[in-house]
Amino acid sequence: MTAQRVLIAYGTKNGATAGIAEWIAEELREQGLDTDVRSAASVRDIAAYDAVVLGGGLYAGRWQRDATSFARRHREALAQRPVWLFSSGPLDASASERDIPPARGVSRIADRLDARDHVTFGGSLTEGAQGFIARQILKQGKGGDFRDHEQIRAWAHGIATRLSGSAQPADHG
Repeated sequence: MTAQRVLIAYGTKNGATAGIAEWIAEELREQGLDTDVRSAASVRDIAAYDAVVLGGGLYAGRWQRDATSFARRHREALAQRPVWLFSSGPLDASASERDIPPARGVSRIADRLDARDHVTFGGSLTEGAQGFIARQILKQGKGGDFRDHEQIRAWAHGIATRLSGSAQPADHG
């Protein structure tokens, strides 16, 4: 049996969401899935993929533009395969402490695509971030890296289990 091919596409402004996409890919690959990670803006066709994980950074309660455009551009093809969505954003520990519902626009995308799941992970905003608002947040001392590696890997493991039906138990400890 050939390994399922999974595309992880992401929209990011300062790279934190791309990092989450890479962590998800690591877990899926460890579970035997053939996985590609690409920026949402660079993907022209998803026909070669059996499943898609799409993520976007949240900015002022909205998904990063490239992630939203990807969902719209590939809507018909996405409706024909399993899709999982993730957001990254909160600049505090809240995403590790409780489930955060998707932002309104992301919720609409999840409904349109009949997404299997959506999760919000903590975000990261560190020195060198682009954008006026990002720089203001950093000046106020409210930046940092709030991505929870174990939470992300556990979520990805659940995807691998659903896709392969035979993934091994997670052991990241």
